[in-house]
Amino acid sequence: MIGKKSLDIPRRQLIKLAGLASASAISSVQANPVKTPSASEGPYYPTPSMRHTDIDNDLVKIADKTRQAGGEIITLKGIITNAALLPLSGIRVEIWQCDVNGRYLHTRDRNSATSDSGFQGFGHTLSNANGEYEFRTIKPVSYLGRAPHIHVKLFKDEKVFTTQFYVKDHSDNSQDVLHRRMSVEEQKAVEMEFSSFDDNVEAVINIIC
Repeated sequence: MIGKKSLDIPRRQLIKLAGLASASAISSVQANPVKTPSASEGPYYPTPSMRHTDIDNDLVKIADKTRQAGGEIITLKGIITNAALLPLSGIRVEIWQCDVNGRYLHTRDRNSATSDSGFQGFGHTLSNANGEYEFRTIKPVSYLGRAPHIHVKLFKDEKVFTTQFYVKDHSDNSQDVLHRRMSVEEQKAVEMEFSSFDDNVEAVINIIC
């Protein structure tokens, strides 16, 4: 598993997290958070038989392979809560996306580009006791008319919640049919804004489901 850093989380959520940090110590919080909008799974969700043996939360390094994935490496993390902003622990989180060449880890992908053999393509993790999740992956790239995006699926009890994350202010967002269907506030809720810390590029997306 990859290392954990503190997360930028909503003020009301911090209060519910048993007073782990005082409100006065928080420099950046979300006001009136919007429920994370759902989205279609898409045609390239890799079934278990298509996946690598290694399906951990580090998608840029496949076990037993020396080559690292191409593309810009990022950390994607956040906190999963219910509508009352209470953290949800033990939630299985899956992500999948195309590699830097635009190829998905799926037998139906007919893209003629060469697959990146160093990219895992699919990974999963479990939210911890504070509802936190984290992945190491690549910044998504455009794919066949779609804006850059990362597919996300959550398994909560018997329910499945699916959404997609986008790159904030990317020029292709305005042409993406799924991105355009959302309200401005919903778009903001699933747009990744990247920051650099100690040579690590990361984005925080909190999920309310």
